[in-house]
Amino acid sequence: MGNEVSSETGMGEADAVQAEPIRVLVTGGSGMVGKAIEQVVNTVEKRSNETWIFVGSKDCDLTDLAATRALFEKEKPTHVVHLAAMVGGLFHNLAHNLQFFRKNMAINDNVLAASHEFNVRKCVSTLSTCIFPDKTTYPIDETMVHNGPPHDSNFGYAYAKRMIDVLNKGYETEHQRRYTSVVPCNVFGPFDNYNFQDAHVLPALIHKAYIAKKEGKPLVCFGSGTPLRQFIYSLDLARLYVWAVRHYEEIDPIIFSVGEEDEVSIQQAVNGVVKAIGFEGEVIWDREKADGQYKKTASNAKLRKYLPDFKFTPFDEAIKHSVDWFVTNFETARK
Repeated sequence: MGNEVSSETGMGEADAVQAEPIRVLVTGGSGMVGKAIEQVVNTVEKRSNETWIFVGSKDCDLTDLAATRALFEKEKPTHVVHLAAMVGGLFHNLAHNLQFFRKNMAINDNVLAASHEFNVRKCVSTLSTCIFPDKTTYPIDETMVHNGPPHDSNFGYAYAKRMIDVLNKGYETEHQRRYTSVVPCNVFGPFDNYNFQDAHVLPALIHKAYIAKKEGKPLVCFGSGTPLRQFIYSLDLARLYVWAVRHYEEIDPIIFSVGEEDEVSIQQAVNGVVKAIGFEGEVIWDREKADGQYKKTASNAKLRKYLPDFKFTPFDEAIKHSVDWFVTNFETARK
């Protein structure tokens, strides 16, 4: 490539070689997005001046401030990608909103406090499109995070995530820290959590379809299938996180999402999974189960101002990659 500059990263190889060395600590590094970032920085986005350290819950209890400080003392990061969180699907959130709030508040406060104490130059934390107001106009954008209450189904998780934005502004106002956050839409891909009780919609569907095909039974899907969602492939999201670490300098959040035109219904998502896994049985919709929020369409206009040429993996192609990974790794996948 020589001195060619990538339109997606804004940095050529020669620039990367001359850049100041950095150490990037990735919390939640053993999860789906962490694994995707690890793959990306070891291949297409590899830079000789960067060291990436991936830690999971087995390495450090981030709800414990002393343990968090010990991690930062050991690794001495210059940058942080904060992915770690207590997460779960619709029904897990409905049952444990208080737990989601308290645990995520503790994790986020400890990570940002340690980042400040150990002079981390940039911390890129993770929000979610579910933090946005339930009653709102569409598409939602970065200016609307605090405009009203989130959906009742996951108010604990949503409010805890919103507080990251408050913390970032506080650290900027009082300490001039460049701490920021990104807002991914629904993420899916290899190394996802496929547990029926707390998985998000796509991994749960992939697992269900696999079992239904294997056992020759109908595929039972919850709700009406009408809610709309934007889905982003984990490897696409990983490349965007790497870009944010290197180039995004705003304190205000930025939405990482496919375009509004790429929004699909849950029924379309089911059809994609069924096709990818080769399921030929009956699909039954259990309409007594809750649908959750009907839509949360996000605008990626701000992202497109920075990265107009960024290419997302087509939904059906990404679903196929994800299904193939799950089938191949069924015995060891989280489920």
